[in-house]
Amino acid sequence: MEAFLVSTAVVALGEIGDKTQLLALMLAVRFRRPWPIVAGILVATLVNHTIAAALGSWIRGVVPPDVLKWLLALSFFAVAAWALKPDRIDDETPAASHLSVFAVTTVAFFLAEMGDKTQIATVALAAQFGALLPVVAGTTLGMMIADVPAVYLGDVVATRIPVRMMRIVAAVIFLLLALAAVLDFGRRFLFA
Repeated sequence: MEAFLVSTAVVALGEIGDKTQLLALMLAVRFRRPWPIVAGILVATLVNHTIAAALGSWIRGVVPPDVLKWLLALSFFAVAAWALKPDRIDDETPAASHLSVFAVTTVAFFLAEMGDKTQIATVALAAQFGALLPVVAGTTLGMMIADVPAVYLGDVVATRIPVRMMRIVAAVIFLLLALAAVLDFGRRFLFA
């Protein structure tokens, strides 16, 4: 349950102001069809985060615990620094010429999430907790918590959420996760 709750909170906060949340907002404004956009975000996130969590679980199995604790701490520290940097969307949203809004959203969201801080966080969370399904469920729920309101409320949400403050809160949470990774693994080795 801890893996699920931590994953949900970390990704929900980390997604505020993220490029994929901005993409969700752009898709909503462009297509004005919330259901297929939300469904596309869900499918893309499930696939992307399952791959990321599988990678994290694999890393947990092959990297020695004394090295893993420092890799996790470094990863969470890097994501904390990254959370402070405002995101922007570099490319135009793809046209829906021959693809449905669902397909466009799924492809665009999957590609935008590649190498994104929430994907990196998913790898690190799976490596830390060693619980693939709770991490994937939590990170996916966190993405939906952050992105669904952007799809349905669009500009209203974008102007009312204190994005800078949310980035700072997310960064602090990632820093705490870095500390927890070191202390938890350290406690296991000191008292084993």
